[in-house]
Amino acid sequence: MASFLDRSGDADLDQLIRELSARTRGARRKSLRLIAWRMVVRSSYALKRAIDIVCSGLGLVVLSPLFAVIALAVKLTSPGPVFFCQTRVGRYGRHFRFWKFRSMRTDAEKLKAELESRNESKDGVIFKMKDDPRITKVGRFLRRTSLDELPQLWNVFIGDMSLVGPRPPVPSEVAQYTLEDRKRLDVIPGITCLWQIKGRSEIPFHEQVRLDKEYILASSVWKDIVILLKTIPAIIGGKGAY
Repeated sequence: MASFLDRSGDADLDQLIRELSARTRGARRKSLRLIAWRMVVRSSYALKRAIDIVCSGLGLVVLSPLFAVIALAVKLTSPGPVFFCQTRVGRYGRHFRFWKFRSMRTDAEKLKAELESRNESKDGVIFKMKDDPRITKVGRFLRRTSLDELPQLWNVFIGDMSLVGPRPPVPSEVAQYTLEDRKRLDVIPGITCLWQIKGRSEIPFHEQVRLDKEYILASSVWKDIVILLKTIPAIIGGKGAY
């Protein structure tokens, strides 16, 4: 009888050891999968950052003559600085200095309060006017062709932005965000994005948020390349550019 109990106890102990061993192997596999996933994410980010640095650096050098022509056109046709600098919100809510060629009058921010009632944005979070009187003649051309965005290559080069990602909002817009909207701030903002190639200013705010979240969930280097390629015909077409 004692011998039987001993064998039964040994069997239970063996079973317990096997179960613990299986659990340990399962935990190890989960840990390895987590490590592998983190390595993929980090390598993808490193590759994306490398592409950003190379492309923005080349762009700043190659396009420098165009920068000079645009700067001269802005300076000769409208009093004020060549560049427009504004505080924008980046990844995780970090503020940074955002650069554009100036396309509006220098008193544009003051005039905005008078024009709020004419805001054509259906959601009310962002301000958009098709025939905004604050835009200069040269500025209208720059916006139509997106040439006013070229200085953001510097933002990309120093790491504030990426070539592709959700457009960086101003703090006043972020203050109106819901928790769901704030998911846009989980990644580095970009010069172009999904809604930029699908209609730009004609895309209402809630749809911009939906497209940005769609991009974040399925982002990849290949998808960034596709968006960059589609940005070219979107700029040429000029849909929603104002």
